[in-house]
Amino acid sequence: MKIAILTACPSGIANTVIAAGLMEQAAQDLNWTAEIECQSSIVPASPLSPASIEAADYIVVVADKAVALTRFVGKKVYQGGMATCFADPKAFLQNAVAGATVLETEPVVEQEPVQGTADSASAGKRIVAITACPTGVAHTFMAAEALEEEAKRQGYDIKVETRGSVGAKNQLSERDIADADLVMIAADIEVDLSRFHGKRLYKTSTGAALKKTAQEISTAYATASVYQGKAAPVSDKAKGEKAGPYQHLMTGVSHMLPLVVAGGLAIALSFIFGIEAFKEEGTLAAALMQIGGGSAFALMIPVLAGYIAYSIADRPGLAPGLIGGMLASSTGAGFLGGIVAGFLAGYSAKMIADSLRLPSSMEALKPILIIPLIASLFTGLVMIYVVGGPVAAAMNSLTEFLNNMGSANAVLLGIILGCMMCFDLGGPVNKAAYTFGVGLLASQTYGPMAAVMAAGMVPALGMGLATFLAKRKFSPPEQEAGKASFVLGLCFISEGAIPFAARDPMRVIPSCMAGGALTGALSMLFGAKLMAPHGGLFVLLIPNAITPVLMYLVAITAGTILTGVTYAFLKRTEEAKLATA
Repeated sequence: MKIAILTACPSGIANTVIAAGLMEQAAQDLNWTAEIECQSSIVPASPLSPASIEAADYIVVVADKAVALTRFVGKKVYQGGMATCFADPKAFLQNAVAGATVLETEPVVEQEPVQGTADSASAGKRIVAITACPTGVAHTFMAAEALEEEAKRQGYDIKVETRGSVGAKNQLSERDIADADLVMIAADIEVDLSRFHGKRLYKTSTGAALKKTAQEISTAYATASVYQGKAAPVSDKAKGEKAGPYQHLMTGVSHMLPLVVAGGLAIALSFIFGIEAFKEEGTLAAALMQIGGGSAFALMIPVLAGYIAYSIADRPGLAPGLIGGMLASSTGAGFLGGIVAGFLAGYSAKMIADSLRLPSSMEALKPILIIPLIASLFTGLVMIYVVGGPVAAAMNSLTEFLNNMGSANAVLLGIILGCMMCFDLGGPVNKAAYTFGVGLLASQTYGPMAAVMAAGMVPALGMGLATFLAKRKFSPPEQEAGKASFVLGLCFISEGAIPFAARDPMRVIPSCMAGGALTGALSMLFGAKLMAPHGGLFVLLIPNAITPVLMYLVAITAGTILTGVTYAFLKRTEEAKLATA
């Protein structure tokens, strides 16, 4: 049987490519011959040729946006949404062939394609949602896209606000919130929920929203409760790896990152005039150093601690957290002290808020006077007399060790950080290594951050290289996904390798970890230093942001080649034969 498949999603980024790969694999499993057109906005599309359309027995359109169907008039056509395709690709394809009908005339109006017809229970229901991940890059937008597509497939109206690295986009208005039947929060960091008071609200993680979209929407409608300033129901996924202390820590890290980036690049710019030019007062170099090192970096730890506390106790925890973070900075306790201060301030503020009972006439004083004062005093005294000294000593020892370690220890640390960055591609292990590197920037220790970013680029770059080296082993959609992955890798977005890891984890992940370990080891061995914690190779546009540039590129190239060659070799040949059949 010959089929022609077209995939398209609103953004044309992640789901379009993933759906094309799933459809290709499902067709191979069924021993069908498939031609695929992937309408991606980041890689060149390969349109179905007139000959392919004419030869196809069926046309399957997997799309969550309007697509032109004129060229398919007279063919048996089936339209379906991506959520059903993701749930069971093989069954979806079989149902598509069984349910295809002849497209007799050109459609007058192209509608948003959905799988089936929404039932009366879902008609008219409105959802508003927020998505947010620690770095605000990949998972934020992929989860938003998945929610939009699945909600439309089920017949719901939906509007999703994304809290990305460039701020809130597609922001929810007061009218949007007022008209909504349900509020969904798919976030791995804490977000302000005050504007949803009195609305039915459900919380989950970006990972669950992305991978189990239909299930999460159904669970949200079934279990959401009216938000009154207390925790809303959380999905099983959110209760797992990203709940509790991890989520609070990631909230602090995500708010700290802009300061680290801006401060690091300002310091790098000051080095343009010479490594010690900033010591001469009144010069531009001195001003840049004051902006970066004296201001942005000085705020890093207080903001980290403040937003950890904010995540735990909401607004009453912010002031004690900021104060505790400032004390951690001034006592030399560094980012470790800031983490401790954040949790101290947050949990103490939360305990006071939950346990202290006041007359109704004085209740308004709790969040603005009583909680900040008592929690700040408690956090401050503990930091000064109990925690500050030992943590400062530990931080000084760690910094001294890192700055003076021999090549063997440096290589070992690089291997560990590299493996962690490539293990779960943006998951908790990856974020733990990333947080370690970012935190050390406040102590003027730049080597681990360089190793972390270099290794984090390897998985996506390696998958792109593998699709180039062994084209015959990869289907056309996978080759297109490889091109997109390579571009994402250049930007330090490890998630570009996720489509490959999802389909073949036992080969992809070890290949990525091997390349990441090599890159991390070489970066540490070469003494590479990185002033900014994000940006990928585009940070090279800032003089002195990365040193030494040439050897740093050698480290990244070596790891990319190892990952790409390894996976190209391990990729199953049987898949290649089926892909070309």
